[in-house]
Amino acid sequence: MLSAIDARILADRYAAQLRFCCRQSQTSYSLARTIHAHMIASGFRPRHHTFNLLISIYCKSSNIIYARHLFDKIPEPDIVARTALISAYSATGNLKSAREIFSGTPLSVRDTVCYNAMITGYSHSNDGRAAIELFRDMRWGDFRPDNLTFTSVLSALALIVDDEKQCQQMHCAVVKSGTGFATSVLNALISVYVKCASSLSTSLSTSLMAAARKLFDEMPERDELTWTTMINGYVKSKDLVAARNFLGGMTENFGAAWNAMISGYVHHGYFQEALQAFREMYVMGISQDDFTYTSALSACSSGGFFQLGQQLHAHILRTELKPSSKSSLFVNNALVTLYYQCGKVDEALEIFNKMPVRDTVSWTAILSGYVDAQRLEEAKSFFMEIPEKNNRTWTVMISGLAQNGFGEEAMKLFDQMRSEGLKPCQYIFSGAITSCAVLGALEHGRQLHALLISLGHDSSLGAGNALITMYARCGVVEAAKRVFLTMLHVDLVSWNSMIAALAQHGRGLQAIELFEQMLKEDIQPNRVVFITILSACSHAGLVKEGCHYFDSMTSSYGISPDEDHYAIMVDLFCRAGKFSEAKELINAMPFDPGAQIWESVLAGSWIHGNMDLGIQAAERLFELRPEHDATYIMLSNMYANVGWWEEVAKVRKLMRKRGVKKEPGCSWIEVDNKVHVFLVDDTMHPEVEALYKYLNKLGLEMKKLGYIPDTKYVLRDMESELKEYSLSTHSEKLAVGFGLMKLPPGATIRVFKNLRICGDCHNAFKFISRLAVVAVAEGVNAFAESMVGFYHGGFLDIEWPGTPFRN
Repeated sequence: MLSAIDARILADRYAAQLRFCCRQSQTSYSLARTIHAHMIASGFRPRHHTFNLLISIYCKSSNIIYARHLFDKIPEPDIVARTALISAYSATGNLKSAREIFSGTPLSVRDTVCYNAMITGYSHSNDGRAAIELFRDMRWGDFRPDNLTFTSVLSALALIVDDEKQCQQMHCAVVKSGTGFATSVLNALISVYVKCASSLSTSLSTSLMAAARKLFDEMPERDELTWTTMINGYVKSKDLVAARNFLGGMTENFGAAWNAMISGYVHHGYFQEALQAFREMYVMGISQDDFTYTSALSACSSGGFFQLGQQLHAHILRTELKPSSKSSLFVNNALVTLYYQCGKVDEALEIFNKMPVRDTVSWTAILSGYVDAQRLEEAKSFFMEIPEKNNRTWTVMISGLAQNGFGEEAMKLFDQMRSEGLKPCQYIFSGAITSCAVLGALEHGRQLHALLISLGHDSSLGAGNALITMYARCGVVEAAKRVFLTMLHVDLVSWNSMIAALAQHGRGLQAIELFEQMLKEDIQPNRVVFITILSACSHAGLVKEGCHYFDSMTSSYGISPDEDHYAIMVDLFCRAGKFSEAKELINAMPFDPGAQIWESVLAGSWIHGNMDLGIQAAERLFELRPEHDATYIMLSNMYANVGWWEEVAKVRKLMRKRGVKKEPGCSWIEVDNKVHVFLVDDTMHPEVEALYKYLNKLGLEMKKLGYIPDTKYVLRDMESELKEYSLSTHSEKLAVGFGLMKLPPGATIRVFKNLRICGDCHNAFKFISRLAVVAVAEGVNAFAESMVGFYHGGFLDIEWPGTPFRN
């Protein structure tokens, strides 16, 4: 049995050893375990002070289990032990256990340090509301907040602040507490003003930044965080001029402040200014770190400054001889992004393969490179190798497949993701909905729309825009309009998508009305929107309106028309038969006409039978795009229309000589969630025999109403009877016939085509619609109350019974 003196000496020795452990961060845990074991073996019964040292060491060594075990052995743990455990649990994000210890601490035992530990835990875990609520409890309990209290609670308030009054109330509390001279507290208070300014309107933002600036000017001492916070505030308030002026007024060259300025330039699209600031920083001898390099590389990749990016890469290799793994990760991710965004995917892969450490950003960057380069087979293989797929990687792969015409594979990947238990985010929904638009899979698109709503993503801007396009491409323009009108927020893409939807369905005047409404709401059109509205005018034959909008691009909006805009205007004139105006526009262009221009001329010449101009356009296209099959087909069709069969033969011989193959026309229709594809004169479909018999009977009924097959659309030299048969086996007729056979009465028939519908089929479906009206009147089911729709070359027309098709 130890005497009281010996026990006290032993306790002091153990305490000194444990205090030594606290100072040895690398070996503290093993030493403390050894000392603790010696205590137990010797029969020494530690008191609160010794227990607290052990708990503190275990907590700092991330061995909270041992710390909690000791804590539970103490009959009445004091506030030091409780606070140590609260801090340890909070540091690991285990706020439930931290709050359990805090709530179990009697009010009489608690102190300011204990409250600070819990408030800081909430703040660091981004739970601002819980931190503010606990601060209120602290004040009601008559506990006096100190500098750390206000620093933590202000950091928490910055997470949730959305009202100027909240800033002012907390400012008053700081002043009353007497902590308003502490740099850390004032920095946190400035951060609150800055955060609130970035979330409010321009006028209020200016007022709040003025309050932050006043605080800054009155501070007795400022540090790097002070300057950096103010610059971040101006950047987030989009006042980059003020931020740059503020940077120039720094009394010391703080690297973090320069990083904030460069990052701000990049975020707002001022890439040249970002690189200029980087150069100034280098010339002034200010230390550059991974954040500096990452922002500068982002400026190079986003701005398309590939050579500057290469130079920066070389600079990094020369100066950063031994970068840390973490900094190397950030910089290497930026380098991979630089090379792939500048079209250097193989170089990006080389950097990726040499990376010592990778994260999901690394994998996503190189995957994006493959997708952007349309190297989809490599992208699919690479996607399977990704160790931890997240929403971003799924989004890149699904959207990449959808946007490159692989809609079916995109849908399968979406289903696979869901089968693996992952919930799609709004961006994945956008990709999946886009794949439905590509496929014309309306029912799948509707199901995705329902799922989108059920998962709470219906307010997503990107998904809403994708839905507008999907419904438009599937022919349900009214559904597209409903989506547009019910979206909580719309942007320029939303307006453009809806204008395009109306334009695709021949509603040119409605497209113009919507465009004018957009202008009235002070939304400035860009070059893409002008392409859309000019296309709407072209397809609707609105020459006067098209000329007006084309002229307004330069005169009202300062946008110089490029080849896309000129091509649409040439198409507008040629469709209307105004070839002299088209020639004048071509001669007035500031550049030589490219393939797009001559394609528009050739298409217009074909429509109006202008042989001389059509031949001229075709000869230019043979020089510019000799591999493009559409030129040969259209020229051949022009010759066939006037019976120049020898010329037709020459064109086809030229195609064979150059190895150009005609894309086979096909039509497809979805019945019972299965897509049925038909080619001209199809013999492969399992029900083709019954289908031909049905179409034969249908043709007899159509002829009774006056239908006469227009054999001029048979572009081959053959007997009249064979021409009629050839017309009857067009893929779109087969698809419509199959829909009439299989779909229930009243169902919509939607047929999709990869090429433009021929004139005879166009006419035939008018008579089918008239037969539908007769069937409705007589109560016949076959295709009563049906609608017939066609998707050709990217445009969908809807046919209601008894109404003519729109051109």
